[in-house]
Amino acid sequence: MDSSVAVAPIATENGIEHTENKVSHHKISSKGGWNAAIFIIMVEMAQRFAYYGLAGNLIQYLTNVLNEPTATAAQDVNNWVGISSIFPLLGAFVADSYLGRFNTILLSSFIYFMGMVLLSLAVSVIPLHYRKAVFFTALYILAVGEGGHKPCVQTFAADQFDERNPKDKDAKSSFFNWWYLGIVFGASAAVLVAIYLQDNVGWAVGFGVMAGALALALAIFLIGIKRYRKQAPVGSPFTTVAQVFVATARKWRVSETHGGGRGIYHGHELDDDDKRTDIGQSKRTIARTNQLRFLDKAMIIDEIDLASRERNPWRLCSLNQVEEVKLVIRLIPIWLSCLMFSCILVQLHTFFTKQGSTMRRSIGSNFQVPPASLQSLVGLSILVAVPVYERIFVPLARRITGHRSGITMLQRIGIGLFTSILTMIVAALVEAKRVRTARENGLIDSPKAIVPISIWWLLPQYLLVSICDVFGIVGLQELFYDQMPEAMRSIGAAAYISIIGVGSFINTGVIEVVEAITHRSWLVDNLNRAHLDYFYWVLAGLSALNLCVFIWIAKRFVYKKVLEDESKEEDLGVSAKALAIFLIGIQRYKKQAFDRQPIYEGGESACGCRRSGAWLTRSLLARGLYYG
Repeated sequence: MDSSVAVAPIATENGIEHTENKVSHHKISSKGGWNAAIFIIMVEMAQRFAYYGLAGNLIQYLTNVLNEPTATAAQDVNNWVGISSIFPLLGAFVADSYLGRFNTILLSSFIYFMGMVLLSLAVSVIPLHYRKAVFFTALYILAVGEGGHKPCVQTFAADQFDERNPKDKDAKSSFFNWWYLGIVFGASAAVLVAIYLQDNVGWAVGFGVMAGALALALAIFLIGIKRYRKQAPVGSPFTTVAQVFVATARKWRVSETHGGGRGIYHGHELDDDDKRTDIGQSKRTIARTNQLRFLDKAMIIDEIDLASRERNPWRLCSLNQVEEVKLVIRLIPIWLSCLMFSCILVQLHTFFTKQGSTMRRSIGSNFQVPPASLQSLVGLSILVAVPVYERIFVPLARRITGHRSGITMLQRIGIGLFTSILTMIVAALVEAKRVRTARENGLIDSPKAIVPISIWWLLPQYLLVSICDVFGIVGLQELFYDQMPEAMRSIGAAAYISIIGVGSFINTGVIEVVEAITHRSWLVDNLNRAHLDYFYWVLAGLSALNLCVFIWIAKRFVYKKVLEDESKEEDLGVSAKALAIFLIGIQRYKKQAFDRQPIYEGGESACGCRRSGAWLTRSLLARGLYYG
């Protein structure tokens, strides 16, 4: 049992409910926490197993089975990844506005499973002249399933931790690291198992195993149904965003100090709605900021508002509502400045794999490493890096910076962006060596020949990608969850995912521009004649410019501040200090009373409780800790 302040609804005569603080005792909910989150993590692991088992080797199927040119296949992969990462914006809107996260996950998982079954049929029993059309149809059915699953599953898992519970809040701070660890485990298993089956047993078997994993994921998700904390949809969050802009426009000439302003609407002055019109109906008050101050006009009370019997939400918005809209707007520049980062990451599924297919891949006399299997090195590295980051890096950084997480979310993302530049530099140098080796051995015009250089030369660039993921990807996940309004967190997850999608489209655009400028000489089918290293240098240069823009934006970013959290921390600090001073005062009082020594220099006895109380009050007042 624990005591807490509960909010009890009270109905007024006009049918509108408002809230009143009541002290109540209630049982700690048995739902949520790690007992629920572990089921959702397992579902995500199976889902990622299926996704990366397809994405990691898709370019090989397109070029080797469907006979597409390398550049065309790379563009098809980028387009599919892009669409799969854009659809989550729609899925998040549906989840937050209508279906709720749980129902959206359930529906999208079923769609994803049906798409994978169709894909398995497309590579096995569908006639050859229909195979390509059915294959691409199945791909985009999978993209629709991704649209509902991706933005909701991580947010739904994070929702299992109650931010008002200190224990759950601490657990959530490390949740994102372990969440990503689960994703990496599923992706690594896909690369090691599913892709091996595709290359050595058959495409139908490989895709069939992935379909089985999705069926298992759906069953696991349903097993934990009674453990989940579920949040009902709250209606379209875009409506309240639009209300702030409309109210701002209608009060363009009004200001706080003159022009008809009568103060700021905090959410309870004019009606009983309190914070019910804020995005997500959050009960936590966000501190007012000085950025985007033109939006503050939406919360200024003017003569028309005072004369109205009821508040018009399209004319007057609360401080919380305005600040939540500012949160969304502040994330837009961060979103834009990370698009180039995702252009680097998509090379993992396209040109990195084609590089590996031309290199010596034998281990022993019989075993050939599938070129896409090197992607498992990224996963295996992350499996090691995440615990090291959590248990070693964060405590050491915390001692230096004093920050609870060691470094800020934007610092973490910035390290990931910097590492992506190093990735492209290393990839360009290795590719130059591969081409040089091919030329020295007379293989420059033999695209099917294996260049006598070990595939393990690609190891450094794969390891650097894993560092990009640990810092950049996890940092983006945490930022777009933590800094979004509570009811828009599915959309925040979708916004983070869409970075990968839009970045894939940008990468397609870069390929088209490079091919146009170089007259299709850099990215030809014969990689020995191509200049893939030049393409990598172009990406490195663009990423360096992008990093400069990101640093400029990050320096001006203002993090969300919740007043209630700050006041609780201050109260705890004051209480601890006051208690310490009180105990010291008692100890001094006992000692001086025993010795019959006066506390004050005037020689008055310290035996009286009244005198000792006055001394203690003076001590607290001197430190600003007593207000009675």
